[in-house]
Amino acid sequence: MLYQFFEWNHAAMAPLRAVAEATRSLYSSPLNPVSQTEFGRSVAAMAELFERTTRMYAKPEFGLDETSLGGQRVPVADKPVWERPFCRLLHFERALPKGRQPDPRILIVAPMSGHYATLLRGTVEALLPYAEVYITDWTDARKVPLSDGRFDLEDYTDHVIEMLRFLGPDTHVVAVCQPAVPVLMAVARMEEDGEDCAPSSMTLMGGPIDTRINPTAVNKLAEDHGIEWFRDNVIMHVPYPQPGFMRPVYPGFLQLSGFMSMNLDRHLIAHKDFFWHLVKGDGDSADKHRAFYDEYNAVMDLTAEFYLQTVEQVFIEHALPKGTMMHRGRPVDCSKITRTALLTVEGENDDISGVGQTEAAHRLCSSLSDDKRVHYLQKGVGHYGVFNGSRFRSEIAPRIIDFALTHGRDANKAQAAKAAPAPKGRRSDTLTDDAPVAVESDAVAGPIAVAVAAKVGAARRLRKPRGA
Repeated sequence: MLYQFFEWNHAAMAPLRAVAEATRSLYSSPLNPVSQTEFGRSVAAMAELFERTTRMYAKPEFGLDETSLGGQRVPVADKPVWERPFCRLLHFERALPKGRQPDPRILIVAPMSGHYATLLRGTVEALLPYAEVYITDWTDARKVPLSDGRFDLEDYTDHVIEMLRFLGPDTHVVAVCQPAVPVLMAVARMEEDGEDCAPSSMTLMGGPIDTRINPTAVNKLAEDHGIEWFRDNVIMHVPYPQPGFMRPVYPGFLQLSGFMSMNLDRHLIAHKDFFWHLVKGDGDSADKHRAFYDEYNAVMDLTAEFYLQTVEQVFIEHALPKGTMMHRGRPVDCSKITRTALLTVEGENDDISGVGQTEAAHRLCSSLSDDKRVHYLQKGVGHYGVFNGSRFRSEIAPRIIDFALTHGRDANKAQAAKAAPAPKGRRSDTLTDDAPVAVESDAVAGPIAVAVAAKVGAARRLRKPRGA
């Protein structure tokens, strides 16, 4: 009934939100002399703060309308090119200048862990000047009718395989956080079956390949609770009149509550600062707050079967590193991967996927030659910084492009390499940037994190790389 109460409460607040929005408009209108006073700005600020903290946020837009190619700005349009009930594949189509050699084709597999794929807007933006970028756009489970069937971890893996087949040979796949496991499973299956469409390279970023290594607080609590606790406490049915009525899900609002509780003090301070920015007329700071929370507060439901299977097999049983992971009745054997080059990326201060959890993929892919494997540890960043922010743009994205160019099968890769940014190092180099971890570092915690976040409180562990 909790989901129903949430919906009823939101509906009951609708008249108050309408009053708040009318009040904000009245006291911020330039035609109202009071709007120029501190009193008027304070009333408008309180009204806006109330409206924003009680609304349900819609799915954001990517908003990537252009990019730079060789110093020239060209238009970009995101177009769906493949679609299933639970996912669309978006292509960021660039208006390429005539005569430009083909760029690497990159499939970004976004996490299905509560937030929309638009959380990777910065990831896409950084890669667009150097690659043909595609991204998985997962559907809110409460929008999918029950008649469209189930969607679990094996279905997720099947979707990755289907999309790689659709894109064809010489595709490079990038998995951000949670999808590191199903992407590795998909590549292992395609390699074992000898498929030509197996990707030329895969990049796994901040993913929970083996959560026994440097376990974070949420990893430990997952094991302590057991799968039955999650099944009994966090699985609910979509209420009427949503299209997915009666579908069992892990609700997005519960996900968001968990995220908030992990850093409640920071969120309270951020909202207090937002209020004073509005009172003081600091429009730039207020706009940054709006932009971040428009994204952060937009959450989606996950199907119960996907959520529970991920928690059980990835975080409790550690099925993949133990060699017991199954896909459609067949064991997943990562040692079958021999052609797809592997790049793993971790953040030194990642409190969601501890240092070493993603690197573990190299031990599983034991048949890969040394020239097809690279591990990179980015110093000074948390989970969010692994795929977004200034260090991602300047240090990590160039390595992804360079890795794709190095291991692509495309005949024009040498020509394309001239346009690619040059990385500052190779292999396991680490950087020395000591800037603090971003506030948003927990923004795409895997499905497990939010279910136990209320018990985690403010506990956060900063980890150093082994040997440091």
